Amino acid sequence: MADLLGWSLPCDPHLVPASILDALAAAGLLTRRADGLVAARVRVSNVFGRLFVHSSYPTHDQDAVFLGPDSYRFADYISRHLAGLPGSARVLDYGAGAGVGGIIAASLHGKATLTLADVNPKALSLAAVNATFAGIEHRTVRVNQPADVDGSFDLIVTHPPFMIDPDRRAYRDGGDLFGGKLSLDWTLMAIRKLAPGGRFVMHTGVSIVGGHDVLHDALTAAMPAQGYRYDYRVLDPDIFGDELDKEPYAGVDRIAAIGLCVERALAPHG
Repeated sequence: MADLLGWSLPCDPHLVPASILDALAAAGLLTRRADGLVAARVRVSNVFGRLFVHSSYPTHDQDAVFLGPDSYRFADYISRHLAGLPGSARVLDYGAGAGVGGIIAASLHGKATLTLADVNPKALSLAAVNATFAGIEHRTVRVNQPADVDGSFDLIVTHPPFMIDPDRRAYRDGGDLFGGKLSLDWTLMAIRKLAPGGRFVMHTGVSIVGGHDVLHDALTAAMPAQGYRYDYRVLDPDIFGDELDKEPYAGVDRIAAIGLCVERALAPHG
């Protein structure tokens, strides 16, 4: 079981409970190989004691639903920014993927209603399964950008793609600004969806070019002058170092993981 669903390794079907194989086959998620072994098209990971179904390794497909080391850092960062939210908080997980951010936030909060939003139908399907398994009240919406989600929210969490990806895979490619464009655009759109006193929490990666954090510089120039306050901090100064040897990263010093928390001011009284 651990090899099949934990490590995405082919297995002898006689070593796996028939009920698991039958369920995977019925969902179209089982591959029977010519050598007699079986492989699963999904993988299961444990984050903060919750199980999450996501795409199996390796994640080459354009619509792959990725969950990796960043997801754990993202969940931990969210856990530090939940204090003071309303008792029945409205939570949006934008670019939800497997739903780690929103499900962890709603689980730790205890009384939240959750909206899972993504452009990828496969991601929404898996996120809905994960939310249902976690016992979280939720809805899913397929949208192209944060501005397309209806309503306002007390908490918005997001973990945008941030890599420079020549294949333009949706779960991985962060666009221009050395992979930081989606992080910038999603921030500026999402904070306008915050209810008064609401909070936007983002984990992402940034390229350091010529000693400058290009996303920090862009956010500093673009953030509204009034109505919001934000905290931007480095969570890990050096991630995905193996990418720096590849041609798209020529000129990039390093990639850092950062956390951003933006709070919208409460509406003035009277």
